[in-house]
Amino acid sequence: MREIQMVDLKAQYEKIGPEIDIAIKSVLESTAFIKGPDVKLFEEELQKYMGVKHVVSCANGTDALYLAMMVPGLKPGDEVITTNFTFVSTVEVVALLGLKLVIVDPDPGSFNISVEAVKNAITPKTKAIVPVHLFGQCADMESIMELAKKHNLFVIEDAAQATGADYILKDGTTIKAGTIGHIGTTSFFPSKNLGCYGDGGALYTNDDALAKKLRSIANHGSKVRYHYDDIGVNSRLDTIQAAILRVKLNYLSKFNSARKAVANQYDEAFAGCHSISVPERVSYSSHIFHQYTIKVKNGKRDELKKFLESKNIPAMVYYPGPLHMQEAYSNLGYKENDFPVTAALCKEVLSLPIHPDMEQEQIDYIILNILKFFDK
Repeated sequence: MREIQMVDLKAQYEKIGPEIDIAIKSVLESTAFIKGPDVKLFEEELQKYMGVKHVVSCANGTDALYLAMMVPGLKPGDEVITTNFTFVSTVEVVALLGLKLVIVDPDPGSFNISVEAVKNAITPKTKAIVPVHLFGQCADMESIMELAKKHNLFVIEDAAQATGADYILKDGTTIKAGTIGHIGTTSFFPSKNLGCYGDGGALYTNDDALAKKLRSIANHGSKVRYHYDDIGVNSRLDTIQAAILRVKLNYLSKFNSARKAVANQYDEAFAGCHSISVPERVSYSSHIFHQYTIKVKNGKRDELKKFLESKNIPAMVYYPGPLHMQEAYSNLGYKENDFPVTAALCKEVLSLPIHPDMEQEQIDYIILNILKFFDK
């Protein structure tokens, strides 16, 4: 049996390597390493896939969030609401821009931001909401957009873990994660469902003015060379990474379907195990399983993780500590017990290996050992 990985990028490369090699070689031969043709072509192809008017590529997913926060003209002290259960990128950009970070608990089932918690956190100083589509499934965007409209708030979707997920609107039509709010952001970190071979990111919007502003800010504040209309940064997607992403975008739907097939097997295997809660699947979103995250009951999470590691099965805790308890955010003034849902999840969640290239023997071995652990 092949060594089990959380994400097996080597196995993926073995399958699509010839196409990747051709794409990289083409860029090397052109020497157009910055703003080469593949960057524009990738943006156009991703626009078509996402069904969105504009895709603005950038250097990484954190930059995408940073750029999105710079566009609406937020001022120091303006409040931005987001979830306590997310990777630090979501909150650090708020702090970097001098905005007031307001964090709320997620829903304990879906892991995504609680709409009720957002509603209760809105004040006259609230200017934006940043919902995170965690682990591959959308937050309740229609409800969030209703709140945003009512209170005149800007919505930035952190869709880094949900590229390709479909949000199912109340009228039955679907729309891609990241294209519902005013701006959506994503990351092309190698382990993402659509990942490059380094860092990369992008922003989505259907608003022409926002797209124009984003492109300017990402390019030193310049729309025309050596003319600076905005205070900007330097955040570009390298041409080599764009070329790699163009190849991998063609496989994204297939990759996501393969992930779902693995998740279905996990769901079925663990359905009768009362010590595990399988990931909740909400009615308003598909799930593309960037992570397959279970909840382990009765304080057994760390013991299970250690047992799996002894069997050469990797497992990861996303996320081991609430953001409000991190030293960097101690100035927010929250108390340890202010977020009971987040605190409980940090003690229970465990993500299992899941990727498009898992072999049946690997899946069976993982399931067998988890069930064996709880039978002892």
